[in-house]
Amino acid sequence: MKILQMHLKKGFVKAVPQSLDDLWHLYNLIYRGDQVYAKTTREIKIQEEYARPQRGRRVTVFLGLRVERVLWDRSLNRLRVHGVISDVPEDIGGVGSHHTLNVVVDQPLTIVKPRWLKHQVDRLERASRVETPLVVLASIDDEEFAVAVLRQYGLEVKLEKRIRLPGKLEAEKRDEAVKGYFKEALHSLREVWASLNCPIVILGLGFVKNGFVRYVQDEAKDVAATIADVKSVNSSGVAGINEAVRSGVLTKTLRHARMAEETLLVEEVLARLGKGTANVAYGLEEVTRATQYGAVEKLLLTDSMLRESTDEKRTELEKIMREVEEKSGRITVVSTEHEAGNKLQGLGGIAALLRFQIG
Repeated sequence: MKILQMHLKKGFVKAVPQSLDDLWHLYNLIYRGDQVYAKTTREIKIQEEYARPQRGRRVTVFLGLRVERVLWDRSLNRLRVHGVISDVPEDIGGVGSHHTLNVVVDQPLTIVKPRWLKHQVDRLERASRVETPLVVLASIDDEEFAVAVLRQYGLEVKLEKRIRLPGKLEAEKRDEAVKGYFKEALHSLREVWASLNCPIVILGLGFVKNGFVRYVQDEAKDVAATIADVKSVNSSGVAGINEAVRSGVLTKTLRHARMAEETLLVEEVLARLGKGTANVAYGLEEVTRATQYGAVEKLLLTDSMLRESTDEKRTELEKIMREVEEKSGRITVVSTEHEAGNKLQGLGGIAALLRFQIG
């Protein structure tokens, strides 16, 4: 994310999203009631006196609108910000009518809020400072092969395929089938990797993953050169990829990836709940009480809870967030695009790791 201007006293930030992950950040920063300014196209109709109305034509215009809803269109790599026009050149007109801004990569926009919360500013600054590398995760065993791209917002599964190899008693047939399997898996992996040219992590059960790595080293040295790590997991396919992220075995490799950070925090919440300790809280009522005691060290809440709450509930959530920040607590908004976010959603969408136990 490239920040062009930031004037928090006046309530505005002008930025340019530079990647798909940046669009995801903006999706979680633009709320209903905010104002967003950007270039767009709008149809105008030219009508002369005593003449039939001419067909409308689209013109490029810079306008502002008051946000009513934000739609995340990942398949088209854009945001759709829908709202009511609040600012537009007089010759174009249309104040008070509805319009949709399509926000895409490399298109600047300005966001105006009544008040920028600390966690929102932190998210913007982190996105502008750190260019998080993409990582391709390939999970392989003798039953299934899967490839996914790990982005900040979650896993983008590119391929998942089940296979059936001859049994170990049919050694000759099995060896030939394994070679064919590895060839197909390498082809699929290369297709995903070629457009990204980013690090690869190979995951799997038993000896199959090691055999696949050796095959890649022999057949595709360019792909092999980008294999950053090889890890064992107990599950296959996408389940194995989720297990690797959840268990923390990728933390070193993915130390800059937000998804890994969010997953570890949610897993810590679940671990404390499993032990029955009183240094964790979940659900709005429990977290509110813990905040009043000044006990919240880390506050976790889902992106969907912030986006989809009523104005009244969002005001309540923002009050909790301000109190946590004022008492040096840390806030993490967890994406529901991955497994950890869905688990947190199952706990009411909000939880907290506490500095001390409360009764």
